Amino acid sequence: MYSVLFTRVTAVWLFLLFLTAFSVAIAHGDLLGLTQRIVTIIVVIIAFLKVRFVGLEFMELRAAPLALRAVFEAWVALVCLGILLLYLFPGVF
Repeated sequence: MYSVLFTRVTAVWLFLLFLTAFSVAIAHGDLLGLTQRIVTIIVVIIAFLKVRFVGLEFMELRAAPLALRAVFEAWVALVCLGILLLYLFPGVF
């Protein structure tokens, strides 16, 4: 039982739970007194951080060949950046 509770996957799962709770808390209240625009940016970044952790740990891309992992990491970064750019500059794109 001890080995199941203290594994890397369990730690990542708990961290994902924390990030989810933090996202909900920051989105549904004036937790830090931030503007809605900043809150949205933070929540989107947290969402893509969670995507990265799920891909690396639960889809086992951490141990994948370097090329596959690099494509995944680039995809996460580029899609996150694209969504943020579309949100921040809606008339430009």
